[in-house]
Amino acid sequence: MRIARFSIDGNVAFGAVEGDKQDELVLDIIKGIPFAEYELSGTKVPLSKVRLLPPVLPNKVVAFGRNYAEHAREMGNAEPEAPFAFFKPSTSVVGSGDEIQYPPFTQQLDYEGELAVVIGRMCREVPRERVQDVILGYTCANDITARDVQKREAQWARAKGFDSSCPLGPWVETDIDLATASDLTIQTTVNGEQRQLGSTSQMIHPIADLIVNISEAMTLLPGDVILTGTPAGVGPLSVGDEVAVTIEGIGTLTNKVVKRG
Repeated sequence: MRIARFSIDGNVAFGAVEGDKQDELVLDIIKGIPFAEYELSGTKVPLSKVRLLPPVLPNKVVAFGRNYAEHAREMGNAEPEAPFAFFKPSTSVVGSGDEIQYPPFTQQLDYEGELAVVIGRMCREVPRERVQDVILGYTCANDITARDVQKREAQWARAKGFDSSCPLGPWVETDIDLATASDLTIQTTVNGEQRQLGSTSQMIHPIADLIVNISEAMTLLPGDVILTGTPAGVGPLSVGDEVAVTIEGIGTLTNKVVKRG
């Protein structure tokens, strides 16, 4: 099931996305929330009539760096022996169709297309054999990075945590199991031109390792998001660019870059 979060007539709701053709997609409004028992209402609205919101509002976004060997090399770094994480605050999250605001404190704003894991239940110290049980589904992410700031500041809080630096969407796909999620094609385009093309099978540390690793340290809450790293091919964005992250079996996350007003 594809679960979207949307706004219509000032109201916010979740809905199940139905249909195959983009111009014919409809939302069956959900009674309840995806993290508990819910049912479809049977009330349907065209996707074209609503505003898509970030599919979840995470308490925290846990992102893993240098999790693809070629990306680590293109950045001049060695492959990490163990997963290492950083955080993006909830205020960094925007949805598909929202603007990425180019902040004034950077001269190089980079895209990083990624697979995002959405946590479905509160959990801690998750054993490897139970990882599938704590996952609600998957969505597309773009780990927008102020690259020059990242290089000159020891901590990445400003470089990766500024407002609008974490586009997520367009929805959460729940009908993907862990094995399938571990071999999905990721593509990033800028103004329609391909910039990244990779597969989640290229991860150094697979999804299960990432969840085991971070849940050893902290409690994960429903709606929390795990960013799993980006393939090689990252590069700069300019004001006016449209960047799109497409992941096989999930959909396309699209955002336009604007100057922060």
